[in-house]
Amino acid sequence: MKKKILILCALGLLGLGSLLHAKSQKYDVLVYGTTPAGVCAAVAAAREGASVALVSLYDYVGGMMTGGLSLSDGNQCVRQLMGGLFVEIHKRIYQHYADAGVKLNYKIDLTKNEKWTYEPHVAEKVFHDLIKEAGVTVHLEHHLVGVTKMGARIKTLKTSKGVFQAGQFIDATYEGDLMAAAKVSYAVGRESKKQYGESLAGHQFPKKPVVVDPFNASGKPLPLLTGNSLGEDKGDGKIMTYSFRVVISTDPNNQLPMPRPVAYDPARFELARRYIKANPGAAGKMVSVDGYPLPGRKVDLNNGIGRQISSGLVGASWTWPEATYEEREKIWEAHKQYTLELIWFLKTDPVVPESIRKKYAAYGLAKDEFHKYGGWPPALYVREGRRMIGEHVLTQHDVRRDINKDDSIGISSFPIDSHDCQRVPTTDGKGWINEGTIFPKRINGNRHGQPYQVPYRSLTPKRSECVNLLVPVCLSSSHVALSSIRVEPTWMMLGQSAGVAAAMAHQTKVDVQKLPYNKLKERLLKQKQVIDFPAAYVVGEGTASIVPEKLPGIVLDDRDAKKKASMTTTPPKVPLVIRAPGHTQAGSSSDGLVELVDLYPTLTQLCAIKPPAELQGKSLVPMLRDSKKPGKEVAYTVVVRGSDLGKAIRTDRWRYTEWPEGEELYDLKKDPTEDHNLVKSATHSETLKQMRIHLKRAERNALSEMRSPSH
Repeated sequence: MKKKILILCALGLLGLGSLLHAKSQKYDVLVYGTTPAGVCAAVAAAREGASVALVSLYDYVGGMMTGGLSLSDGNQCVRQLMGGLFVEIHKRIYQHYADAGVKLNYKIDLTKNEKWTYEPHVAEKVFHDLIKEAGVTVHLEHHLVGVTKMGARIKTLKTSKGVFQAGQFIDATYEGDLMAAAKVSYAVGRESKKQYGESLAGHQFPKKPVVVDPFNASGKPLPLLTGNSLGEDKGDGKIMTYSFRVVISTDPNNQLPMPRPVAYDPARFELARRYIKANPGAAGKMVSVDGYPLPGRKVDLNNGIGRQISSGLVGASWTWPEATYEEREKIWEAHKQYTLELIWFLKTDPVVPESIRKKYAAYGLAKDEFHKYGGWPPALYVREGRRMIGEHVLTQHDVRRDINKDDSIGISSFPIDSHDCQRVPTTDGKGWINEGTIFPKRINGNRHGQPYQVPYRSLTPKRSECVNLLVPVCLSSSHVALSSIRVEPTWMMLGQSAGVAAAMAHQTKVDVQKLPYNKLKERLLKQKQVIDFPAAYVVGEGTASIVPEKLPGIVLDDRDAKKKASMTTTPPKVPLVIRAPGHTQAGSSSDGLVELVDLYPTLTQLCAIKPPAELQGKSLVPMLRDSKKPGKEVAYTVVVRGSDLGKAIRTDRWRYTEWPEGEELYDLKKDPTEDHNLVKSATHSETLKQMRIHLKRAERNALSEMRSPSH
């Protein structure tokens, strides 16, 4: 794991001394990085009344959304929980097509998860319109040279073209360049499973190994493999693969010829060739690219996360985050040539079936996209850069379990999803395997992941390091958590919130870490951000529509009742009302622990029916007759969350749960809403030990009850 510190003065094209006497430009808020998050941050800050500079290394605005990515993954999020500028931008895109008389195959409907696609040049126009309307000043082709600080406060930002002063700064780059220049702590690469207790950290093997000889005649790994072995599973500097989102046209009148690679060597694709020879059906499937249809008879090509060899150049991304600008240009070109070579291989190599060769031979770049770059997309898809280590580090637990936050600035719901991190020979040397992939972790059969609130603290550096910087893209998170955060809908939401916060911090003259959350929340809501789960929202089921007056029987809740809690807190607690004439007394109640499996044996005893031998549970009839009789010592619960199985026990005071990614322990006497997990508390280590024993015993008892009659 690499941490800290890269001072980006080394990346500058001009010496620091030549800039010291340059005339500086002064703004309230400076946003570095014209990614979609950067545009949203700048526009949001300007709408709050701040003077804003939007500064970028590149010569275009909009990052991936104008640089190739034409489907920004909102279809894999919960649309009802999205708002703000993300929705506004897509409404503007939709209106642009409507004004041009183009009928799209979707509508901006937050109750549906249709794919909101667009052409890059349309997204670029919408971004420029927003920037102009907001009065944001744009400075392009400014290479970052460095920053000056006074204590923990950034005073100036220096670029290859000038000096900027600002009260507040936002790093909206994909790499975290400004954050690193300001000497803020960060990580690059993957954590071990142990560091944060994440089951999805470290080595991951969801893809099957390919049983094909991975070595050349000299015994060395073939090209496209990233090394000789996996390395130790203890965290590393590896990150997920990058790729281009190439936009092709299927309209012969709007095509440019696909460029021929500069120096194609057939030997480079021997790994793919052997794979296809052994598995003829792999060509066009497991050796291929994904494609998403776009308006204007175009297709957005993407690296296929489920494929074995696709357009991602596995391993070439590892050095990008901390590389110099000159080194990044070489990495960019290497990815371009690899993409062209893959397409060339698929359309010319004899091992590829003719039908697949014809398909790829028909590919042509879109003539009306990326004019300055000959039709090639300017943006390399940087899926993961540096990750800040700030006031709160988001982890798998925040994304999958601890979903409620007191300082929420938005709700994310994209599944945890990581592309390949490395490709190496298998340990037996008989094949090769892609490692590091995390297939989308969805819930309840939906396309989206677990919705969770993102805390403001994850955007703020440690106060000792910087007090006037916010980082919405390379925010404080683990590799696993970033694998969920890392899509434009979430980054745009975080960028907008960062812009509002930066403007507010400048206007109130407070450190970003000390911003009063209640005031920030008011401003975010005015900008139509979705901060809290709607009162009737049920995770995984969309927005519930319930009319209490129409419900039969006793209604135990209504539309005015509000409760903010983890989804694991309330489902195991079921109100139980039993009336058994001759056995119960009116108005009596019991606080004893019982389980739902106790209902069937209770009914069999009340009805004088012999219970089946395999029946679980214990009859509640003695408690019905005398409510003072004790219940069970522990209640055992099994909870399924997506593909994860959680096992829990409850006593009169404690609740303990085991998940694949960790444990939970709550003191129900002092913390009835289960907000404070005590697993790491030294004071409760003995209680934790006893609850683990109770859980094992409860599991054994449950199994034994399945094999013997109940009484």
